[in-house]
Amino acid sequence: MPAQPDLHTHSAASDGVLEPAELVVRAVAAGVKLLALTDHDTTAGFAAAKTAAEGLGVELVPGVEISVTWGGRAVHILGLGIDPQCGALQQGLAGLRDYRRWRAEEIGRRLAKAGIEGAYRGAAALSRGDLVGRTHFARFLVGRGLAADVQGVFKRFLTKGNPGHVHGEWASLEEAVGWIRTAGGQAVIAHPGRYRFSRSKLIRLIAELKALGGVGIEVVSGRQGADEALMLARCAREHGLYASAGSDYHGPEYPALELGRLPPLPAGCVPIWSSWTPPESPRAIPA
Repeated sequence: MPAQPDLHTHSAASDGVLEPAELVVRAVAAGVKLLALTDHDTTAGFAAAKTAAEGLGVELVPGVEISVTWGGRAVHILGLGIDPQCGALQQGLAGLRDYRRWRAEEIGRRLAKAGIEGAYRGAAALSRGDLVGRTHFARFLVGRGLAADVQGVFKRFLTKGNPGHVHGEWASLEEAVGWIRTAGGQAVIAHPGRYRFSRSKLIRLIAELKALGGVGIEVVSGRQGADEALMLARCAREHGLYASAGSDYHGPEYPALELGRLPPLPAGCVPIWSSWTPPESPRAIPA
């Protein structure tokens, strides 16, 4: 299968394993021609990724994945084609990172109460950026032999009802879409299948995103099946949204989620990258 555009990836600037430059080199080796770096609530890795991409034949799209609280749940909104220097965007992201620091410390405190000492220090040691996330805790706890893999840690320790769970209080949907649009980017619902929303709730999310100026939905994602992609493709067509695609790549520890190894978008979808003219300059097109 030829490599597809991959517009959802993570580096060590957030909770990925590879440094931004390493991510770009791996994407090029995988045959990816169009790549977005979308770290959680930070654009700190983009400059290094951009430098690495020069002359390698890959178009690098500046992006971010913003944490949002909507409908009582955490959802993620991708900003594609943003200006990483936008002050309003960076101010908003800084506030989210401040909250993330507090949440990481609180997760550590709660795990300590459950008898797991040193979890915050261990997670922070695994973070090579300015962000300590739940994935860092999961990697630390796997290393301590408390679960077989990262997914096992989330199920046993970090999700609702478990000792390390901390309810997230993130940006509003209005704030996130506003920051993205102010930065010249396009707002896209990330991995909608992961939220397990009913169809009616997903349609409400889509309607609110569109009303705020959002334009897309991630139809193809690294953690979903073909039937789900077809359902999301119908949603995109029915509601006039661009379709995006991304692996949600975090690193080689997830061998099933490789850069660019995605099925094509279902028939009838309008790819979000088709709105970028010229294709090497997505920020030339307003959101």
